[in-house]
Amino acid sequence: MPGALEGTLVVALEQAVAAPFATSRLADAGARVIKLERPEGDFARGFDDYVRGQSSYFVWNNRGKESCRVDLTQAQDLRLVEAMLAQADIFIQNLAPGATDRLGIGSATLRARHPRLVVCDIGGYAPGTADESRKAYDLLIQAEAGLAGVTGSASSGPTRVGISICDISTGQAAYAAILQALLQRERTGKGSHLQIALFDTIAEYLNVPYLTRRYGGKEPSRAGLAHPSIAPYGVFHASDGDILIAIQNEREWKVFCDEVLVDGTMTSDPRFERNTARVRHREELDRRVQDRLGRFSLSELSALLDRVRIAYGRVSTMEDLAHHPSLTTLPVATPEGAVDLIAPPVIVDGRRQALRPVPRLGEHDQALRREFGGRNESTEGPIDV
Repeated sequence: MPGALEGTLVVALEQAVAAPFATSRLADAGARVIKLERPEGDFARGFDDYVRGQSSYFVWNNRGKESCRVDLTQAQDLRLVEAMLAQADIFIQNLAPGATDRLGIGSATLRARHPRLVVCDIGGYAPGTADESRKAYDLLIQAEAGLAGVTGSASSGPTRVGISICDISTGQAAYAAILQALLQRERTGKGSHLQIALFDTIAEYLNVPYLTRRYGGKEPSRAGLAHPSIAPYGVFHASDGDILIAIQNEREWKVFCDEVLVDGTMTSDPRFERNTARVRHREELDRRVQDRLGRFSLSELSALLDRVRIAYGRVSTMEDLAHHPSLTTLPVATPEGAVDLIAPPVIVDGRRQALRPVPRLGEHDQALRREFGGRNESTEGPIDV
């Protein structure tokens, strides 16, 4: 909610996607977010150069922040960060396991010094697990957690989800957990230590295929553009393009048979009478549905489905999305000029919030060093990280 976190200070020792996603949402809500970057910058700045020579990942997830370069092997810079943390409400970090402890700013140390501080550690695997110390990135977790194994088609083999879903979902989980911790602090006066792992986040999302395997005894198949446990629910081919159709319940199935298939016998056929039976006989079901739908053009079929209130979706490209009539974009200022981002989904009191600028690397170095008592040059020896 715009302005809800005004006056809240977030210090973010972050990189890549998961933590920056969370802190960009905190910034959208009005928090002041100080993004601590290594001297060469968050490596996500170099993931690509598609957005006016800037990284699409960085532009998306770093709006509304202040960029401060620090070298935490230098005592001067470490003291600067400690001065920031002394005033912070939230500290979020996703460095390699154990890095903040070696720097002397681990969660236990910080919580002892600053009892009201909310500390959020994001990692690949949960503390205390066998893989805690392993490096972990989005695609690796997609494979390790089994997401890739239930994604794609039977012929394609395991497939990556087309976005960094483990990072994004973990960032969203961190954002929600931080908001809960702030609400708890309002009641108790005490902060919290939050630990969130990419593996845990995406594994929790996989409960349906997990439960299917563990208690149903069936390894879920890769269904491509079809729902694994509902039928008909998948892609069909009109005369001039593809369309996804979804039947969610028996009432809709009857309407679909009567009004679209124009075949009332389908609802009384024991192979298709109920959803569980339809799934078992999906191949024959889809063949019969396709025979009918192939006679329509996309525009004719869309108009019919709209009239009888059957859900459907077109199979879009990113070019289609860019021109979709339901898409909302908002401008955001970047060091290389304004760009349009797809708007955050929440509408508050009928309005979407404006997006604050994306920072240039080190844009706020001098101002932050003055504010928190540091100097522009490091004068002390290195700290062993």
